[in-house]
Amino acid sequence: MKGQDYYIPAAAMAIALVFKLPALRNNWRDPLLRSVCVLLTLAGAVFTFAAPPTIGAVNDWTGIPNFSAPLVYCLMTAFSASCLVLMFNWRGGPPEEIRRTSQRWISGYATVIVAIAVLFALGDAPEQRLRDFDTHYANTPYIRVMIALYLLAHNVAAMTMSAMCWRWSLQVRGWLRGGLVIIVAGYGFSLTYDATKMSAVVARWLGYDLDALSTYVAPPLASVGALVSAVGFILPLVCQRTSDSWRTWATYRRLGPLWHEVQSTAPEGTPGVRMSWWSPAEIRVIQRESDIHDGFLRLGPCFDREQRDTAYERALADGADEATARAVADAAMVAAAVRASAADPEGTAALEEADGERVLILADGARDLVRISHALRHSPVVAAARRQAAPARG
Repeated sequence: MKGQDYYIPAAAMAIALVFKLPALRNNWRDPLLRSVCVLLTLAGAVFTFAAPPTIGAVNDWTGIPNFSAPLVYCLMTAFSASCLVLMFNWRGGPPEEIRRTSQRWISGYATVIVAIAVLFALGDAPEQRLRDFDTHYANTPYIRVMIALYLLAHNVAAMTMSAMCWRWSLQVRGWLRGGLVIIVAGYGFSLTYDATKMSAVVARWLGYDLDALSTYVAPPLASVGALVSAVGFILPLVCQRTSDSWRTWATYRRLGPLWHEVQSTAPEGTPGVRMSWWSPAEIRVIQRESDIHDGFLRLGPCFDREQRDTAYERALADGADEATARAVADAAMVAAAVRASAADPEGTAALEEADGERVLILADGARDLVRISHALRHSPVVAAARRQAAPARG
């Protein structure tokens, strides 16, 4: 593999991390978000420092032949631990249990990282090897233990992650299940990487030469595995957020007919709340719902319970279900009240003064505003109530 084969995935990880940093800054106490950012950082570091040009540059800068080997092994070990920690936080459960489990894995893999550094310091690897360090030094005292240790740690993490994700994928649906299946596929590549690496190293121990497996087959498997696994982690989080945002904007849009209907009754010159173009969709929905309830308060004295009951019976007669019939009835009452208010504003004001103790039928309880808004535009029962409202009030 060439340098760009490593640097392109590293750049992709860096871009994903940049998009995550604002959320981390606003909610840095979220363990799931922190775990995602740590995983992206370590994945990018593994790709960057495992590239042959970077390996040579680090060795030259430190003045220690093969210094990059334990560095890359430590980064891969830390990346394996970060995947496990992210999975525990993602799966959820009692916070104390998640914290204890994460700390145990972190402590275990931190011990492996320290052991890798100590074994490299005790060993002797004077000849720089950019691509075949594992097999070249497979029989060197201490170095061979270091190689076997990092491969074992990586293999344990890969098997644990594959088993956890597969079991979890059988219990969930949607984007989460898709992400978990992708993670399992990614760790399939990682396990194949471990198998090829270990096969080449064991062949050296037994006096055979399978170096090509380690030098040419294993690196692409590791890169593909890390990329696929990272996509599996990120995809459900991104898609779920996108789906939530889409639903929120859809709610905002569906509330439009009802909002415009009640806003037409606002006194002239009433200042509206100005929303900046970058305001979150959630804030816009809350503001629109607030405006609608304010409109209900203004129209409350004009609401006619008998008219609502009549519309309810008509909707049921037309085949509507219970929830739809209630929404149609409320929408018909709102439409009639708005029409009456527009046709005779002075009479409506007098009615409000004379009947100030009247119960506000809609403003007083929870209603499905989206259903009411939909009925306001599409229900023939509501259209009939709107046409009849002004003459009846007159």
